[in-house]
Amino acid sequence: MSLSNLSNSKPSAAELSVLPDAQTRRVLPTLARRGGKILLFFISLTLFILAILLMKEGAQSYSSFIRDTLKVDNPLNSLGFGWLFAYLIMSGSPVAAAALTFFDSGVIDKLSAFTMITGSRMGASFIVLFIGFIYVLRGRDRGTNLGMGLLALVVTGSTYLIALVLGGAILRAGTLDSIHWDSTISIKSLMDTLFSPIISGIDRYFPAWSLFIFGFIIIMLSFNLFDRCLPQMAIKESRVGRVSRIVYQPWVMFLLGAGITLISMSVSVSLSILIPLSNRGFIRRENVVPYIMGANVTTFIDTLFAALLLDNQHAFTIVLTSMVSIAVVSIVLLITSFHRYERAVLGLVDFVIAKKRNMIIFLLIIFVIPITLMFF
Repeated sequence: MSLSNLSNSKPSAAELSVLPDAQTRRVLPTLARRGGKILLFFISLTLFILAILLMKEGAQSYSSFIRDTLKVDNPLNSLGFGWLFAYLIMSGSPVAAAALTFFDSGVIDKLSAFTMITGSRMGASFIVLFIGFIYVLRGRDRGTNLGMGLLALVVTGSTYLIALVLGGAILRAGTLDSIHWDSTISIKSLMDTLFSPIISGIDRYFPAWSLFIFGFIIIMLSFNLFDRCLPQMAIKESRVGRVSRIVYQPWVMFLLGAGITLISMSVSVSLSILIPLSNRGFIRRENVVPYIMGANVTTFIDTLFAALLLDNQHAFTIVLTSMVSIAVVSIVLLITSFHRYERAVLGLVDFVIAKKRNMIIFLLIIFVIPITLMFF
């Protein structure tokens, strides 16, 4: 065929019709995935609101069980109860929401709700250690994967224990009581219109105590659906150089941990991604201490939203106090003695990993402490 023929040749109508179809086949799945994730987000948000309202309605039925049977009637055993509860379900957010509904119904007092929320956050970090165990069972490096889980537990435990004292003092002094965030009348009216018939229907056919159980199951489902609607993050090898320069900056990692947790509204999600990232060599233990500290600050966003749904000003103050106290502790550590603190926690983690006996003792301690608190 001559050059003139090639230049004058045009694609046939059949060939032209194929091109848009090929592009459509590539674009449509992407649009469908994005649309599916948006729909999943709204479903998870709707279920979360319904769950909080159900738990609020049913919480009062558990007052005698919690106070008389479980003996949860003071800040110490509330701390242990929230801690163990989070271990059991491997998530802190549903336990924190339960603490607010118990407080709203008068089952526990303000300080006990605060300590139960703190316990839920300390127990939530256990999921990172659990995922580390799974990676070890799959034949991955024991020190790297268990070390990341242990680091999450140690950093969370050490900072939250200090924040527990600070937050308790803030609550007693009433420092943050003047800060209000009232729900608007339109939001209340909309929630009543949408969810009251559902709650009334469940209440009509099921006993009052079952409302809290239904709510707790639904809130677990809502968090699971929300995790699925988050975008999948992929890190390319070409970006490792830039990532390695960024992660040596403590304040950058602090803000990164806070930002990812703020977006995902789950500290379990934001901390759990550390295991695969460290396993692939993208991040090292030395760089994640400020990341964990930042994640522990913004993890209260979903609990803050739950407080607003309850329309209880004191519940809002409890969550705000939790958030402010852990933020103050973390920022002071970053400014004054971060490198000493980092060396201390890394040294403890190395000591625990060094021998199986040390690991067993550590695991016994983190289970014995909340169990012991339950008997106070």
